[in-house]
Amino acid sequence: MRALEASLSDVLGSPGVVGAVLVDAATGLTYAAGGDQQLLGPGAELAELAALIGDRLCEAGADGELESVVVTSTLHHEVVQVLPRQGDPLLLATVLDRSRVNLALALRQTADSARGFVA
Repeated sequence: MRALEASLSDVLGSPGVVGAVLVDAATGLTYAAGGDQQLLGPGAELAELAALIGDRLCEAGADGELESVVVTSTLHHEVVQVLPRQGDPLLLATVLDRSRVNLALALRQTADSARGFVA
């Protein structure tokens, strides 16, 4: 559990990250959350969203598996990253303050921090 909390702290320590949640992609069970996770919604909804988008991409003929989803509003970016692992994948969802973040850099930093969740 300590490794999970340390990895979540790393994610929340990235510039511009205001909330994060780690969710089982198959069940929607939330394993860890921090910051302002209310902006992300329930874990089950995040899992359903990722499954729906992945299914629609396959139906549209896209090759490969879903890697991430980025939703942008006037105030925030919401990023859902799929973390493959043996068994069911995890979802790392983060909310980024749009006025304080470089989206590309934040994606890279959270992906690096996310390795701690599946190690």
